[in-house]
Amino acid sequence: MSTTSDSVTEGLPVSKKKAIQLEGVTIRLVGDSGDGMQLLGTQLANTSALLGNDVATFPDYPAEIRAPRGTRGGVSGFQVQFSSHDIYTPGDELDALVAMNPAALITNLQDLRAGGTLIVNEDSFNDKELRLAHLDSNPLTDGSLEKYHLFKVPMTRLTRDAVKELELNIKLADRCRNFFAMGLVFWMFNRDVAPTDRFIDAKFGNKPDIAKANSRALRSGWYYGETTEAFVSSFKVDPAELPPGTYRSMMGNQATAWGLLAAAELSDKTLFLGSYPITPASDILHELSKFKNFKVHTFQAEDEIAAVCSAIGAAFGGAMAVTTTSGPGLALKSEGMGLAVMLELPLIVVNVQRGGPSTGMPTKTEQADLMQVMFGRNGESPMPVLAAKSPADCFDVAIEAWRIAVRFMTPVVLLSDGYIANGSEPWRIPEIDQLPRMKIEHPGPPNDDRVFKPYARDEHLSRPWALPGTPGLMHRIGGLEKDFETGNVSYDPANHERMIRTRAQKIANVAKEIPPQEVDGPDSGELLVLSWGGTYGACTTATKLCRADGLSVAHCHLRYLNPLPADLGDILARYKRVLIPELNLGQLQMLIRATYLIDAVGFHKLIGKPFTVGELVDTIHRELEAIREKS
Repeated sequence: MSTTSDSVTEGLPVSKKKAIQLEGVTIRLVGDSGDGMQLLGTQLANTSALLGNDVATFPDYPAEIRAPRGTRGGVSGFQVQFSSHDIYTPGDELDALVAMNPAALITNLQDLRAGGTLIVNEDSFNDKELRLAHLDSNPLTDGSLEKYHLFKVPMTRLTRDAVKELELNIKLADRCRNFFAMGLVFWMFNRDVAPTDRFIDAKFGNKPDIAKANSRALRSGWYYGETTEAFVSSFKVDPAELPPGTYRSMMGNQATAWGLLAAAELSDKTLFLGSYPITPASDILHELSKFKNFKVHTFQAEDEIAAVCSAIGAAFGGAMAVTTTSGPGLALKSEGMGLAVMLELPLIVVNVQRGGPSTGMPTKTEQADLMQVMFGRNGESPMPVLAAKSPADCFDVAIEAWRIAVRFMTPVVLLSDGYIANGSEPWRIPEIDQLPRMKIEHPGPPNDDRVFKPYARDEHLSRPWALPGTPGLMHRIGGLEKDFETGNVSYDPANHERMIRTRAQKIANVAKEIPPQEVDGPDSGELLVLSWGGTYGACTTATKLCRADGLSVAHCHLRYLNPLPADLGDILARYKRVLIPELNLGQLQMLIRATYLIDAVGFHKLIGKPFTVGELVDTIHRELEAIREKS
């Protein structure tokens, strides 16, 4: 419960206005990067999850640090879809748009459906703000918004009036506008304000005036919706029928961190993270640094090279070793990753992909690092590659990556992307006994005079994980080629080829442990949509919609990208055409064509945003028409 005297939970009546029942709502909240849109969106998502809705989110950050206020480049947004049924994406067309200034409005208006709800802070549509947004006329008065249900709300003035008694300066008072907007949105969609009231107390409890101001602004926004004649009705979305269990809203980076933490606990290992901060992967470092009580050691290195090498050292010492980065940082880690391949040590390399090349678009999503993780190292240095499909899935994929790393004594790449990392969805908290235990055995001192062979191999072709300091297990370590058994430096040509082929076969053997590939839809037919990574949600939704219309289309999603599932070739052969949507220029498409010699077609998008369901549905229709014309 709230502890402030201005608690929002005190005395808020039930709305007396009509509530229109909806199956789901897609809303985007946009404003300047300092307007608190991420906070507003996060609170809306968390509150909706607590009410039992299925929720999916998509934050959108400006790429520049402290971009000029009021400019198009400084716009920050947060999209939320909450629904009474299962959803897999944050939505396509917007049902509602809340814009705090002209720049936010003009850069997001194209996504609002005709007849959608548009709420704007009319106080910000002054001459200065219009110039900063490069607008020649005021859209609130020039007739350009006639096809939307427009609500012009003087948020700045009303927020200042709400906090006037607290005698805050104008700057502090205006920073409460996001809570006014939050209160109005909560009223409009029948969201409970109590969780946000508790958030205010927790975050601003040591600043009672700020806490009271935000609480009053929140309440004022709610009452504005209830009392103004402009809003004649609100909207209601019932809880979704999710599988029984305890849920919490989880962002992808947080789920990755928790999955890594769980993997360490399940294998009784100390977790070491060596990382250099980089958008959008930094939050994994931030999250894991909170868990020192779980034997987690986090090291913020001076650069990417030091980060991966510190993790390799931790792996050599017997710890669960992880390094995290995004595309540019992965390029710097490549030599270290090759060293981990040569040493045959377990290591997890998390790559949260972003728009490239080079620095590219740091806050925008992309899937263009697949070729880099597959082949971006010198020599023949294969590594298993896994990709998460959604924010909640990051938890399970992190555990699976560690299982493969220790089973096959190899570094493993875990791919995420900006869309998954910053998005959120309900995560069903697993029962502890449902998580797979991983028993790791290190060799002990030898019982006889036989020489320890550090590269002797088991049935998986994995070498023993010998811990330094164990009597009788001394061996050479380094990046030079190893003798097949002794691990001594070897320049023998035949040994070199034998070692290369053995390491490659070891990675190929991972396919034996990949479960049968699932296909959603007909087992054979006209079209198969093959997806990987964060395209899962849009592809799942689009194919379900198409099948509901009677179309012959199936969907197969890949978690394992290297090696590919053993049964994938048989699956692909059962369809007349394979469509591969990717946020790149066709990297998986190229691999599938080369591996299975099929004429897979691609659908590519590189605008820093995920696929919409609508554009995938249109593409599926086009491909089916092409199949029928050909036949």
